Amino acid sequence: MKKPEEIVILSFTRAGNQLNRRIQEELSGYGHICEGYTTPRLAGTEGLRAPDEDTKTWIGRLWGKKSFLFIGAAGIAVRYIAPWIRDKYTDSAVLVMDEKGDYVIPLLSGHMGGAVKIAREIERSVKAEAVITTATDVREKFAVDVFAKNNQLEITDRSLVTRISAAVLEEEPVGFFSELPLLSPLPDGLWWCDSIEKLSDHTYGIAVASSHQTDGRTPDGLGDQKSRVCQDADGMTEKKDNILVLRHSGICGIVAGIGCRKGTTKEQIERAFHRLLKEQKLRPADVVKLASIDLKKEEPGILAFAKEYHIPFFTYPASRLNAVPGEMEGSDFVSKITGVDNVCERAARCCSLDGRLLLPKTVVDGITFALAEERKALTFTV
Repeated sequence: MKKPEEIVILSFTRAGNQLNRRIQEELSGYGHICEGYTTPRLAGTEGLRAPDEDTKTWIGRLWGKKSFLFIGAAGIAVRYIAPWIRDKYTDSAVLVMDEKGDYVIPLLSGHMGGAVKIAREIERSVKAEAVITTATDVREKFAVDVFAKNNQLEITDRSLVTRISAAVLEEEPVGFFSELPLLSPLPDGLWWCDSIEKLSDHTYGIAVASSHQTDGRTPDGLGDQKSRVCQDADGMTEKKDNILVLRHSGICGIVAGIGCRKGTTKEQIERAFHRLLKEQKLRPADVVKLASIDLKKEEPGILAFAKEYHIPFFTYPASRLNAVPGEMEGSDFVSKITGVDNVCERAARCCSLDGRLLLPKTVVDGITFALAEERKALTFTV
């Protein structure tokens, strides 16, 4: 499951404190965990508190662990963060915003830290104009570091990221190969290669290949092909300094399909969920999505549960669920009420892109669950 961003928001005036509170509420709606702070003089305003130590030292203690939004002059932010800046792979995301809420500017770690993404969310929420200066964003070009982060891929050579970004900006074609399927078309600037070897036809190339497996498992079903691709990628990078390998773990997330009676509480779902995971020897973090029929899209218990555990909740109409192939244990009663014979199993399969079913319909304390392994695929969209 993708970990939510933890964002520290600092403001220095009463007007800034009011905006601080509003931004906290808006960003929480995107699944972020927000903390608001102000100066000792204004502590208590809008429910904000002051840091319990010197502000610069306090920021250093949190550096690289949390993102920072300063509501005030850009110079204040620069002076506070200056001692802690290292590189874009380890620095915190840093943004600055004026106290009127007219502009929001990503200052640091726009891609890897997610500052640009946060700025866009603020822009949509409070109508502040996001002032973006990153070249690939301004020109709407492919950014390999953003692609890697969004798809949870390991970057094996950071120096190549800079060189490939420069090539894209200069409109020099970059070869692209992946052993994983794509959910969206290749963006401009990338050229598909049907083998790793053909990446050599380009000045630069990108190869998405698996990490080495130490336990012999091949969860995406590639088997010997996976080992060959991995070895080929290693061989290419030993001979070439222009091929960037992006590693994926090969471990797919789990989608939990759920069905329950109207009015089922969050606490009931939580107890059943933990009991199910314990029986299956799984952790809550292994579950990356929750799925059901669209009749349940406003079910308070499910929504509260999904929010507390930061699990995205997806729902589908009966027609979509009925189109999922395969024999499943059905219920005439459920079919009469929902139009679908088996909600949880069909929803799990549908949401996992027809992934491998790990657990068919199972009833735990009156709540039905099914588990499916999400099919690993890549996307170029945010």
